[in-house]
Amino acid sequence: MAVPEPPSFIQRDTPRYRRAVSALFCAGFATFALLYCVQPLLPQLAEAFAVSSASSSLALSLSTLGLAGGLLVSGALSESWGRKPVMQAALLLACGLGLATAWVQDWYLLLVLRALLGIALSGLPALAMAYIGEEFDPASLPVAMGLYIGGTALGGLLGRLLTAVLSDLGGWPLALGGIAGLSLLASVLFVILLPPSRQFVAQPLSLSGLLGNFVGHLANSGLRVLFLLSFLLMGCFVALFNYMGFYLSHAPFNLSSSWIGLLFVVYLLGIWSSSVAGRRVGKQGAGPVLQQSLWLMLAGVLLCLLPSLVLIVVGLALVTTGFFAAHSVASGLVGQRALQARAQASALYLCAYYLGSSVLGYVTGWVWQHWGWTPLILLLGLTLLAALLLGRRL
Repeated sequence: MAVPEPPSFIQRDTPRYRRAVSALFCAGFATFALLYCVQPLLPQLAEAFAVSSASSSLALSLSTLGLAGGLLVSGALSESWGRKPVMQAALLLACGLGLATAWVQDWYLLLVLRALLGIALSGLPALAMAYIGEEFDPASLPVAMGLYIGGTALGGLLGRLLTAVLSDLGGWPLALGGIAGLSLLASVLFVILLPPSRQFVAQPLSLSGLLGNFVGHLANSGLRVLFLLSFLLMGCFVALFNYMGFYLSHAPFNLSSSWIGLLFVVYLLGIWSSSVAGRRVGKQGAGPVLQQSLWLMLAGVLLCLLPSLVLIVVGLALVTTGFFAAHSVASGLVGQRALQARAQASALYLCAYYLGSSVLGYVTGWVWQHWGWTPLILLLGLTLLAALLLGRRL
């Protein structure tokens, strides 16, 4: 009896490849637009609800915290239920919660909805990374991962930029509702375009098996380094952009929400650098590309110490370029170093990633509130130095 051939991988320059990367681009856009649309609104939310700058950051930190915790569950469930069904349900639920936040008048209810939105979104990032690792031809994988990360960069850019513009036109409720509507459109395109999984093999839903996978991943020294790197990098990146809005809205800059939102145009560099990093890994190796990316981030953070708007914009550009390149490389390494249960490995990576966003995003707010901009930037510089030392272990 002939043994059936295994299903083919998704290969570059085929209709299936174009559909898959377009769908993943839409998913990355919707996820990060919904997640980070509140970032340029933090000064407005602080004023509207009469809370401190550190407390206003909870609108983002609780979402990323919910996302971090939810990843451990959604990644495990997808090993049994499949990738696409969990991803599409997660995105559509998150869009509904995003629309609900536009009608809220109570601060604590807004925080609850934002936390639930983060939990809903947990059904996408790790699964998308696992889908790429399983379905794409190994030669195409770095480029596909780079394109997905590019979609997350575009979502982060437009989510912040359009939010800032809409908030100047109609306040924060219009901004949140508009972003949720746009994300809903992207989510529908994702559901239509993404090809079903062909390489996925369902595992029985077993608590002992799931815990065994987590223990196995944490016992892998290479994966542990990648998890710690993700915590430090994302925490540093989010903290810088969280409090940049507060810093630039005060003297001597006195920028409006729209002008501060325009600074997020530097995310276009993240779209470019994530795809370029994927190609350079094949030529130089992951380690050198990761180190170069971290040095770019450190240089950019230190430039933000200087009281010049031009140099601050250059610094933000360098940080963004380095961050998305480093994230693209590290994400690809997780898929390569996890020999089984890739969705759970990706979930642990992203759990650490969003814990960094939540923890460092809030802690640096306390530093900003009590000591100011310079100590905040120096703390971020030390964070990146620690990341550089960790990266050398790879």
